Amino acid sequence: MVNSQSYFKIQGGCHCGTVGFEAVIDKFEAINCNCSICRKKGFLHLLVPPENFTLIKGEQMLTTYTFNTHTAQHTFCSICGIHSFYRPRSHPGWFDINLNCLDQVNLSDFKMKSFDGQNWEKNVDKIKQTRPDN
Repeated sequence: MVNSQSYFKIQGGCHCGTVGFEAVIDKFEAINCNCSICRKKGFLHLLVPPENFTLIKGEQMLTTYTFNTHTAQHTFCSICGIHSFYRPRSHPGWFDINLNCLDQVNLSDFKMKSFDGQNWEKNVDKIKQTRPDN
């Protein structure tokens, strides 16, 4: 991790190394959602604006899964199946990075906020207030 003032440059990717990305983060806050897809994937959410996310490699190997409103673009590596990031329904112009897919990061460094995604429609405004993109 590189620290330039209060910003940190991090890298991550999928299990097989085909997909790799770099992101700049300024907050060590993440979301733990209990909805069916997040729970089953083990996805811990770190929202970053598009200018703070760079896909370094593997774009051609990404596969996308959508469901329900088809707004969220759930991307994953077509080789190993790991979901290292996606475009979330709550912040469709942003990237949502899976903390479990970051290199050299301690999850204990992040303040984890619980989100009741099983009742997404009722609670989505709580996530939208997480970042000032609305």
